Amino acid sequence: MAKFSISTGLLSAVSEQLPGLLFDGAPLQPLEAGELLFAAGDAGNGCYRLEEGLLKVEVASPRGEARIIALLGPAALVGELSLIDGLPRSASVVALRDSVLRFVSREAFAHYTRAHPDTYRTLVTVLSRRLREADATIAAASFLSVRARVARALVELAEHVGEEAGEGRIVLDHGVRQGDLAAMAGVARENVSRVFSDFRKRKLVTLRSNRICLNDISAIERMIEAG
Repeated sequence: MAKFSISTGLLSAVSEQLPGLLFDGAPLQPLEAGELLFAAGDAGNGCYRLEEGLLKVEVASPRGEARIIALLGPAALVGELSLIDGLPRSASVVALRDSVLRFVSREAFAHYTRAHPDTYRTLVTVLSRRLREADATIAAASFLSVRARVARALVELAEHVGEEAGEGRIVLDHGVRQGDLAAMAGVARENVSRVFSDFRKRKLVTLRSNRICLNDISAIERMIEAG
């Protein structure tokens, strides 16, 4: 994919470089699908690492409109900014699938890094990669057409919850609603409905038992490149 690319597991791969001892033995916290891990404004008292499952990171406008700004898969760090500044959470995190996380408090992190100062270098890498992804999201929201933004959301979902279905097709194995696509694409739900209807007419997507099947992922990716 050209500009406005989506990185598959990028943050997860970087976070795996953090010394295992930091999270080894840290308390496990289960999270059911739909359950809130923390809300924007909550105390930033530590950091999580996702062991299994899938999370969404979202922000809301004063009018209550939600925007999904990231999807996080296994090995991703969650809430790492609090390790640096200790300020309240800047976004809300909700489980899209049943998940398991490990939690490290700011105090435990400070104690660990006194003995392992190189940990900061890896954490800075995680933060810089996350900033680059935020830049790409802002660019997409600013310059891509509504159709391309919906296509981008579908491709990102495919990277996280897609399953090969043969003949180049990918089935999104998580029940994706149009509201989810709207929140990821940053567009009105009515616009998602119109774009999705057009995709179905072109046979780019079909519905299978309430699941979305992407019939031609390459064609959908080309829509993002075209803007």
